[in-house]
Amino acid sequence: MSTRIAFLKGHGTENDFVIVPDPDNTVELPPAAVAALCDRRAGIGGDGLLHVVRSAAHPEVRHLAAEAEWFMDYRNGDGSIAEMCGNGVRVFARYLQRAGLVGEGDLAVATRGGVKTVHIAKAAAGGDITVGMGKAFLPEGEVTVSVADRHWPARNVSMGNPHAVAFVDDLSDAGNLYDAPPFSPASAYPDGVNVEFVVDRGVRHVAMRVHERGAGETRSCGTGACAVAVAAARRDGADPAATGSPVTYTVDLPGGSLVITERPDGEIEMTGPAVIVAEGEIDAEWFETVNP
Repeated sequence: MSTRIAFLKGHGTENDFVIVPDPDNTVELPPAAVAALCDRRAGIGGDGLLHVVRSAAHPEVRHLAAEAEWFMDYRNGDGSIAEMCGNGVRVFARYLQRAGLVGEGDLAVATRGGVKTVHIAKAAAGGDITVGMGKAFLPEGEVTVSVADRHWPARNVSMGNPHAVAFVDDLSDAGNLYDAPPFSPASAYPDGVNVEFVVDRGVRHVAMRVHERGAGETRSCGTGACAVAVAAARRDGADPAATGSPVTYTVDLPGGSLVITERPDGEIEMTGPAVIVAEGEIDAEWFETVNP
């Protein structure tokens, strides 16, 4: 490799990412290379990787180029491909703003989970970023998740990626979330699932821990927070489609808090911070060893 590859590091409520700007889609990022970059001891470290590509340059989303100039080609920390990452979209937008590619206000971002609408608030207003996360889909059927010899019913929620939301008495009930909690039936999630364990903190205020598919326990999960808010609203009898009024939940995660609003039309908005903490270049010689 004759030139070095630029990277940045950012996080949204401590869900952290390696960012690789690659507008023309020229950087090869096979799973092994992504996993090496996300390794916290031998690489840069992150829960996942944000590959920043122009939609027109990527065959998967070229058809979306007229709707969204930029594609968030998201990878899990183990190198696997994921449909969406809510915290990742906010950090992705913050990178675009930092690079001078977009300004404050609205923009569209293409993801494998569809085109997401993003609003970047003015710095004077705290600079939070709001992401239109689309609508939740609640598949029918009972799901159970387990930790050791304990079992809980879980609400099956899809936010473009799959979630199993279990309400527990204490967040410590989740145990060690490095390994994926078992679930049943296996047919509910043929490609694995993100599992959220949730406790109540107050009126329309909950706290959660999460095992993210392909990453283990993370400090935050944006799509997971949305799934939790939807599951809590249904449990609490607060379905905006039925009441005609939006419902908002504050969701506390180990890395911070997110505000989730579901509107009567089913559209969900997530608001929270996004921070770029570093930038540099990947060493060419090292990268060639992990991406031969």
